[in-house]
Amino acid sequence: MHEASNPVKSLKTMEDVIEALATLEGANVSEVAQHIERPPSIVHNHLDTLRELEYVVNRGDEYRLGLKFLQRGEKARYRFPLYDAAKGEIANLAFESGELITLLVEEHGKGIYLDISSGNDDIDYPARPGERTLLHCSAVGKAVLAHMPRSEVEQIIDYYGLPAQSENTITNREKLFEELSEVQSKSVAFDREEFRSGLKSIGAPITTAENNVVGSLSIAGPAHRMNDDRLKEDLRPLLMQSINVIELNLSEPTIQ
Repeated sequence: MHEASNPVKSLKTMEDVIEALATLEGANVSEVAQHIERPPSIVHNHLDTLRELEYVVNRGDEYRLGLKFLQRGEKARYRFPLYDAAKGEIANLAFESGELITLLVEEHGKGIYLDISSGNDDIDYPARPGERTLLHCSAVGKAVLAHMPRSEVEQIIDYYGLPAQSENTITNREKLFEELSEVQSKSVAFDREEFRSGLKSIGAPITTAENNVVGSLSIAGPAHRMNDDRLKEDLRPLLMQSINVIELNLSEPTIQ
């Protein structure tokens, strides 16, 4: 959401090149140049520099993202005490619930999946740790938004909008704030096929001893398994139990 007062254009071009390689899952110079609408000579220079820095690999005329991004990404992930405090409990929750568990943090007005674990192979969930998502359309996202100052939420909406992810996504600003008020009062959020048709979830915030929200956790599954009774009576206690363990680990890292 921050906009640099004097941005370095070459860095923005390099970001475009990297995003093109990620989107195209590998490409040659001409394909990247066409994708980002830049001259092939400029694209080649960026790719060649990224190759020298070991951020991309080259096979024939095709360039792909290199594993140096994985090294950098893991270092970034481990800087969050929440990741270490939650990783064991996320696996336990996936096993106990048999559903999909997501751990999310907010950064630059978007949600970042810090960790994901699935207790059932029949859930085809395309997201991977590190991917970014809008906050207004999921339980795990709304659990974070509900505990942010309204002014910050307004800024996020102004910047990203409220695009529909499914026919059930809340796309009206005031309706979203009504929902967030309810989430805050009940300390739990629901996604009723708002992020993806056929998928429902329940989420709640994770807080520190100082009552600061540092992330959120959710349980998601196919709509036919996630009726209201199961969400509220079975999964909510499991979710809150796991969050309690994670919060204890955050306040006292030696607790396992």
